[in-house]
Amino acid sequence: MLAAICHGKKDLRVESRAEPALAADEVRVGVAYGGICGSDMHYYHRGAVGDFAVREPMALGHEISGVVLEVGSAVTHVEPGMKAALDPSRPCLTCDYCRAGRMNLCTDMMFLGSAGRFPHVQGGFAQTLILRGDQIIPVPADADLLALSVAEPLSIGLHAVNRAGPLMGKRVIITGSGPIGLLTARCAIHAGAIEVVCTDVEDAALAVARERMNATRTINVATDPDALATYASPAGHFDVAFEASGAPSALLSLFPIVRRGGRIVQVGMLPPGTAPIPVNPLQSREIEFVGAFRANGEFRLAVDLIVSGAIDVSPILSGTFPLEQSVDAFEQAGDRSRFVKLHIAINKDIL
Repeated sequence: MLAAICHGKKDLRVESRAEPALAADEVRVGVAYGGICGSDMHYYHRGAVGDFAVREPMALGHEISGVVLEVGSAVTHVEPGMKAALDPSRPCLTCDYCRAGRMNLCTDMMFLGSAGRFPHVQGGFAQTLILRGDQIIPVPADADLLALSVAEPLSIGLHAVNRAGPLMGKRVIITGSGPIGLLTARCAIHAGAIEVVCTDVEDAALAVARERMNATRTINVATDPDALATYASPAGHFDVAFEASGAPSALLSLFPIVRRGGRIVQVGMLPPGTAPIPVNPLQSREIEFVGAFRANGEFRLAVDLIVSGAIDVSPILSGTFPLEQSVDAFEQAGDRSRFVKLHIAINKDIL
């Protein structure tokens, strides 16, 4: 099989790899589409995500969908030929966190395309892939596999909303209108928020938020840096804020505009050691500051919402490249003035 393998900074190669054997509880899938995520971009441009550096050749990718090719003897819920959404998380299911129902905090997580452990967990930008049976979510034969490759980032937005608490009738702001921010905004609307304001530094991203994700207002904080000040007051304005940009300045801007007793949910990954937490307003206004990491059970809900059409993910789909042109795809994916999310068409035999 062919796979897009990262060997280090700016060193991505489409190479042939052997297909491993299948265990009884595993499934071999043909991967149809893979979305290029921010973490994939960090591995490509920097050779690392935070402290997780590439130390051996690693296939990238974790936002994937595909078709079942072969099933292990212990797998009964899928069969060859079925379309499927593919969950990149493989928790151990036995640690204290897994047993307590918080699988996203698993101490022995195997997450596709991650250099967080060694040997690395190989990713999904490969023509075939082996996953544990519970990572395979069968979908109807007419399901859109390109849309289903967005199930993982949509699940992050759903998890962030769950961490925020009930949003029915609430006023919400999202800083950062990349794929995760846009999907979080759509999830907040789906959860009943009556006001959803999105910020960013790119007009193109904000146009998607406003015109296709139903945000009630968008603010370009680069060209209108004082706009957020209109929401500042002793009582604040927003019930919930989602920080999805990963920018320290964006996080800092939220404390004056969140209501007393409100909640800030950190969704974007901030650079290590840069989080500016103003403790005094955090304490005196009793603002709740919580983290949201990946997803915990929301993947299946994301699949159902996409298949049913309850949430339309097409606004973030910006185009596809064949696997052989993976380097070109990665080079162009960072142009936020043109693209929200690019995908790699990985296995043309099943598209």
